[in-house]
Amino acid sequence: MHSLTATLRAAARGVAVGLLSALSTIPASAQPVSQTLAQANHALQSGEADKALEMLHALPNGGASQAEAQNLACRVHFTLQRWNQAASECEQAVQLDAQNSVDHMWLGRALGEKASRASFLSAFSLGKRVRVEFETAARLNPRNAPALTDLGEFYEEAPGIVGGGTDKATQVADQLDKLDPARAHQLRARIAESANDYGTAEREFKQAIATAAHPALYWTSLASFYRRRQRWPALDWAIRNCITAAERDKNAAVAYYDGAGILIESNRDPALAAKMLEDYLASPSKSEEAPAFEAHLRLARIKKQLGDQAGAQREKAEALQLAHDYKPALDFRP
Repeated sequence: MHSLTATLRAAARGVAVGLLSALSTIPASAQPVSQTLAQANHALQSGEADKALEMLHALPNGGASQAEAQNLACRVHFTLQRWNQAASECEQAVQLDAQNSVDHMWLGRALGEKASRASFLSAFSLGKRVRVEFETAARLNPRNAPALTDLGEFYEEAPGIVGGGTDKATQVADQLDKLDPARAHQLRARIAESANDYGTAEREFKQAIATAAHPALYWTSLASFYRRRQRWPALDWAIRNCITAAERDKNAAVAYYDGAGILIESNRDPALAAKMLEDYLASPSKSEEAPAFEAHLRLARIKKQLGDQAGAQREKAEALQLAHDYKPALDFRP
């Protein structure tokens, strides 16, 4: 609205000819491309990996939206656990739009996944690149809370030889205090847990819940902490609270997926884990953070565990319908 008003005022001052000249340079395909990108992003959030890639591959090369298309392709491959392809797509996005904080953040994430599976020497080199990408993302947009969170978690986890350090992580938590207090508390919880200060860690995880706009998501972090500490009654209590919070918040369906994952990892209550996955898949607010095809695969594994072979086969088929060559689903035998 502001830019439109400024344009009209400029025209009134006698620059209408220049305005028309500028408008004539906008490609006719700009609006259809933007619509396609929006549809591809919607498919990505819905877990429709095949559909998203098909739309992205149909786009013409070049143009102002090329970097956005590369970023979306990176994120689709990321959900499919194709780390090399994800990193390649994000590298191209960064080359096209070097000042984009989000592109650098996603490149850091893809490189981080590569590093976690690489040999020692490769992981060392990749680790330094991950740090640079996260630092660049945070520098380009100091209000990008997810990028700051990624940077803080990198500092907390990485050895000093690649630039890690809890002092740096604490500084990032201080920055997050002003942007997203829940993220700040959660980062401090991770720092405390790494230092074996479990009492402080638990208090910080609880503070994250208390300050979060979507507390269901943070109940899963507390539940995961209890899993690592093998505090099973506390874990069950956190999962119950997660479900209650998610039922009240239509934008927190991812918590069902995360909570189910914790139950699966803990080998606890598979029937409840299955219900949580079904609730997630029935939700209209699915997310790339919890790919629907992976949710179907998790559900297939649970159904196999519960003796429902036909149900397991159906869930595998649902997963492959969304992502036809998702290797973990292809490898699963009901």
